[in-house]
Amino acid sequence: MFRIKESHSVMRNDQKVQKEGRLSSVATAMLLLKCFSDEHSELGIGALSRRLGLAKSTVHRLATTLLDAGMLDQNKETGKYRLGMTIFELGMLARRKLDIYNEAKVFLRELREKTRESVNLAIMRDDSLIYLNSLESPSAIKVRSHMGMRLPPHCSAEGKALLAFSAPEDIARIIERGLPRQTSNTITDSVAFINELKQIAERGYATDYEEGEIGVRSIAVPVFSGDNEIAAAVGVSGPVQRLTKRTLISYLPALSRAAEAVSNRLGASHRYAVSGLRVAK
Repeated sequence: MFRIKESHSVMRNDQKVQKEGRLSSVATAMLLLKCFSDEHSELGIGALSRRLGLAKSTVHRLATTLLDAGMLDQNKETGKYRLGMTIFELGMLARRKLDIYNEAKVFLRELREKTRESVNLAIMRDDSLIYLNSLESPSAIKVRSHMGMRLPPHCSAEGKALLAFSAPEDIARIIERGLPRQTSNTITDSVAFINELKQIAERGYATDYEEGEIGVRSIAVPVFSGDNEIAAAVGVSGPVQRLTKRTLISYLPALSRAAEAVSNRLGASHRYAVSGLRVAK
């Protein structure tokens, strides 16, 4: 009887080790996929090995498995890897299932028709700004889309609109991590940034005068969820040649109506009204 029990115990331990090994491989595979970014869209085995701190043989085995599954694609000329179409398809599926994305679509289209400029829908995730949707301007000269990208929130109208209505601890965490300069207009001083957020909360909208990218101006307002918490931001952006500060402010009524309509669709009871509009000096 003792030998039988010992045998069963050994089998259970082996199964546990195998299960933990499989889970470890899955976790490592996820970390490998997260190595890719807009700045590093293609990476070789050596670069992935250094980023993950794993042997090249292990990384090559994982990459081959992900390649077979369509999670990765390989550049035939360089041999480097990039995210595959399966990742794109899963991302699109996840985005379609997001209520805020679905509820905002029709209002974003209407806003673009009224302004003839690029219109954006952004959210905060893990202290980064993510553009869920970006409808480009029909004009020949327009700003580039950031849809799906993770960007710092402190230097865009959408990011500042989100932060202005976020919890104090969330704002403090962003500031503690630093406010890196993107252009000469980026607000990098913590005191000045806090004052900027206070002004945004008071007036109900945020502006970006070439703070994130030279040649681009934007304006954004908050969107609230069913529990009246900040959920997203809707913004209008365009080139400085067309968007004077006064022109940006003129978009506020249409922009606010769109954001309020999305908030209502999300169940928010909070109705946000922009009052006392004025051009910032």
